[in-house]
Formats: sequence, structure tokens, C-alpha cells
Amino acid sequence: MNKRDYYDILGVSKTATQDEIKKAYRKLAIKYHPDKNPGDNTAEEKFKEAAEAYEILSDQQKRKNYDQFGHAGAQGFGGGNGGFGGFNAQGMNMDDIFENFGDIFGDIFGGGVKKTRRKKGAPTPKQGHDLAKDIQISLKESFLGTKKEIGYTHFVECNECLGKGTAKGSSIQECTTCEGTGQIHKSQGFFAFSQTCGSCNGQGFFIPNPCGKCHGQTRIQKFEKFTVNIPKGIVDGVDLKIPGKGDAGIFGGKTGDLYLKVQILENPKFKRVGNDIECKVLLTYPQLVLGSNIEIENIDESKETIKIPKGCPVGERIIIKDKGFTSLRNINVKGNLVVITECDIPKKLTPEAKEAIKKYSDLIGTKVENDGGSIMGFFKKFLG
Repeated sequence: MNKRDYYDILGVSKTATQDEIKKAYRKLAIKYHPDKNPGDNTAEEKFKEAAEAYEILSDQQKRKNYDQFGHAGAQGFGGGNGGFGGFNAQGMNMDDIFENFGDIFGDIFGGGVKKTRRKKGAPTPKQGHDLAKDIQISLKESFLGTKKEIGYTHFVECNECLGKGTAKGSSIQECTTCEGTGQIHKSQGFFAFSQTCGSCNGQGFFIPNPCGKCHGQTRIQKFEKFTVNIPKGIVDGVDLKIPGKGDAGIFGGKTGDLYLKVQILENPKFKRVGNDIECKVLLTYPQLVLGSNIEIENIDESKETIKIPKGCPVGERIIIKDKGFTSLRNINVKGNLVVITECDIPKKLTPEAKEAIKKYSDLIGTKVENDGGSIMGFFKKFLG
């Protein structure tokens, strides 16, 4: 069955102000309220219909989406990514509606709301906060994986009262002033208003004999240490989630989580690029020209033999497959070890070495000075 237009239900225009929408809803809520229409199913349906319309049109974001997309927008497009939560009063019971619009009904019906408002009467469990902490590791540790000891201060459940907040033999009491609702309702004729109960500060309960250790807060601060496993292949800036290591909840609420932000220190020899690990190797001029087999050391101190091809230019990238970082997404996938060639240009030469270079220079037609000042120039010409 097609739904009616929300503006039509409340009897307001599409340009109505929030105050006009609220007044229109008050009028319908009074007219179709179940207490005024006992046993009238039609009135109950109209009451629910008005509640649904008001829930959407009283929220600026939901109203904007409804204006643009109609009822599909109001229901959040089936809850997909980027959608917003919808509302359907037809699928709710009357207590749910009174709970959602308690402030409205407190203003309209005053004392009559007390029988439909849900009592607090007891503490509402509150989830503990998530915590964050920085942790530094070396590039080698990120390559191999490691274990780190973490020390930090957080809230834990009070071991004296076991999270109840009360002294031994005592219990939490419902506030007798507001009868556990947290609100005081006052009537002025047909209309009424509500205010926060001053006896319990709106909690609906009080603790006559609080725990001497946590003073009724149900938790205490504690410094703790634990060891965390850092997986190999971890990337700089990643947040490691440690479930249940945040602050303890209040009155039995769920414990929060701890997030470790990983900072990887720079390595003077190796650099990570994606899942590859890069390093530079210094080669002599003869090695670059004639080729060579050399042994290098990876970041984990394992040895690898690589072949330098004849006529190898500076900046050549020699790839050793599957010797890089382990992928965080798939432990069976590894990057490569990338070796970048550089020329080791000597700054000091023996007389014999100078003479040999001069002879080679004459052979290829390169002019050098006798004082050796242009030896560097010889290499630079070769290296481009």
C-alpha cells in the first residue's frame, strides 16, 4: 500500500517551519492519543502515522532526503552505504513511540506520560571509551614481525564492588521522588511540562552506600602491561585493534578497545616501497663494465647472490623475486627485493691505479690531467 505524503499527514506545507511542524503534530497527537480513544484501532493507526511523519520532518537531514527522494529516502534506501536510519511507526508498539517522543508527550500530557514512560530505576550500562597509543618499531621488525610490551593506564572494573558501585551488603535504590523516571512532571490544566529530577540528577536511582574504593563509579584506574604480537608486513600508520583493552564500561557496560598506531622508523640502508624492499649496492667500475656475481645481505641478514650483467648502467634495478615484505592481506604473497646499482668512485688512488686509468683513458680517447684532478670527470663521463 502506498504511503501518504508526510506533509499531508500533518496538514502542513512543504515550506513549513519546524515550529509549525511541531504544533501540527501536537494537535494530531492530542486528537488521536490512545488514552482519549481507547479501543479505537483507526485512531491508533492515525496516531502512529502522525508519529512517523513527525520523526522524519522534525529531523533536518531526514527531511532533506525525504524532500529529494520521497519515502525511499526517508527509509535510508534499504540501509546501504551512505544511507541514514529510517523510521516506521507502523512496526512499533505504543511504548516505543512514547520513548522516542518523550519530550513532546511530556509537554502535552504531563502526568499522563508517567504510565507510558519507561522507568530508569537502575543504572544504564555505558560502554567504556576506546583508547589510542603510539608504538614504534624498526623496519626490520616490520619485515619479520615482532612482539612488543605495552604499558598504559586505563579504567578497569572495580575489584572491591565488582562493578556494582555499592558497598558490600548495599544495593542501588530507585529514586522515590521521580519513581525511577528521572523526570518530574507538572501539570497546568490540560498541558504540562517536565523537568530533571533534582533528587537523583535525572538518573532515576541513587546509591545510598557507595563503594569506598571507586566511590560509586564502578571502575578504577590501573597501570597494566601486556605483550602484543606485531604481524610481519605491518605498514606504517596502521592502527592495530586490541579488543577489550580500552576503558572498562560503567555499570556493566562493554569494555572499549585499544588502538595501537604503528610508527615504523627509517632504515639507513633499506626502504619499503609497497611490498618491495629496496637497497643500493656500490659497485666498482670494472664490475659494472665486465659484470660480476656478488653477495648482498637482505634486511633480515639473509644472504642473496645476484648477477651483475656486463655493461650494467648505474641505476639498474635488479629484482630478486619474493624476497620482499609479506602482504598484510595475503600471507602467501610477498614483494621483491630490488637492488639498485651505484658506482663506487674512488677518491684516493695508488700511483699504479692512476697509471692504469690514464692508459685506459688514452685508449678510449679521454683526456685527463696529470695531477689526477679529472679522474672523477673520467668516471662521470662513463656514468653519464
